Amino acid sequence: MSEPPVDEARLRRLLGGADLAWLVERARRRLERGQPLTGPVSLAAPSPAERAAAESLLGRTPGAGRALTVRLDAVSAVLVRSGISPDGLEAAVTVLTGRVVPVDEVRRSEEQAWREAYEPLTLLAEDLPAYAAWAVRVRDDGLVRRLARTPATARPLLEQTVRVLRELPVAPARSLAVFAADVLGSAHALDDGTPVATLTLSGARALTGHPGGAGAAWRRAAWASAGLLRDDVSSTVLTLNLRGTPAPEWMADAGEPCVLTLRQLARRPLRTAPPVVHICENPAVLSAAADHHGPDARPLVCVQGQPSAAALTLLARLHELGAAFRYHGDFDWGGLRIATTLSAHVPWQSWRYTADDYRAAVAAAGPDLRPLDGKPALSPWDPDLALALSKHALRVEEEAVLDVLLTDLAG
Repeated sequence: MSEPPVDEARLRRLLGGADLAWLVERARRRLERGQPLTGPVSLAAPSPAERAAAESLLGRTPGAGRALTVRLDAVSAVLVRSGISPDGLEAAVTVLTGRVVPVDEVRRSEEQAWREAYEPLTLLAEDLPAYAAWAVRVRDDGLVRRLARTPATARPLLEQTVRVLRELPVAPARSLAVFAADVLGSAHALDDGTPVATLTLSGARALTGHPGGAGAAWRRAAWASAGLLRDDVSSTVLTLNLRGTPAPEWMADAGEPCVLTLRQLARRPLRTAPPVVHICENPAVLSAAADHHGPDARPLVCVQGQPSAAALTLLARLHELGAAFRYHGDFDWGGLRIATTLSAHVPWQSWRYTADDYRAAVAAAGPDLRPLDGKPALSPWDPDLALALSKHALRVEEEAVLDVLLTDLAG
């Protein structure tokens, strides 16, 4: 024979008010944790109305003291005796708040939902092993959960991400916006800051080996490493006497500097490379080499500060074709950072860019040098260089050693 049903109308009058909501909530929390509805629960700073409601429920004062303490088994007994809830407090809580799902069951259900959400990622790793380690990492480090928050949001996010990653790398290179429109249906789907762009760029870097970093220039270079161009004409690199496609060939014949865009480098990569390419930081060096040596100058690339996506694309292509690099930059903290950034992308050897070269430059320049300022940096290719800069605290720009650099650039 089934138990009589809960008298919901009387129950809501007795326990459904705002002044006893804390009591119902504590009882529900215990049920969710699988704990019995016995023993006391307390409210640290009750209002007079909450005290009065508890007293009315129990027919007596709940107890002295600042906190309000109520025994759950006493509340259950009231419900049973009155006939409001013959099964006691647990049945009453269910009527008032809905079905109680134990925390363990919620956790198991949520984990199952996450496993199902990760299925596109699992299939990607099985089909394309190049993504396998990355797929494990973004699951383990919580990137997907931080971006999606819920399994229901994660599934479509991962489906979109996998759809893009299966198309990479793109060759020949394409506009990122046009590619996004074709693959995801919106030209803005891979805009900075969107979850799918963040996750996709992470996967693209895993595929191409592009080093970590931050900032707009880094993101542009990271996309370009997978053949996707965020801005294919404003990113440029300055060169002298490189060959391999018509534009630099013509300029090399004239011994004049050549500006190459990211679009040119991605769509028409160089076909040949010289054995050695010198790299400088400042345009003044390249301009002087063109003035002094013209078409006889050794091949030279100028990064113009932190390397642009175009510069990194060009250097990666030259490295792929077998070129070796010799690098020189300003002797200051910014110059050291540029050199370190560059070394994360392509290998290079010092071109008069060591501690000995710095000390010689300081001695030759005399009192005309400016004081060194800014935050110190390291020089992994020659640790003594950073120490020498700290000791002398003088800045030596490339223009101050231009004569000796030009000697090296004579063909």
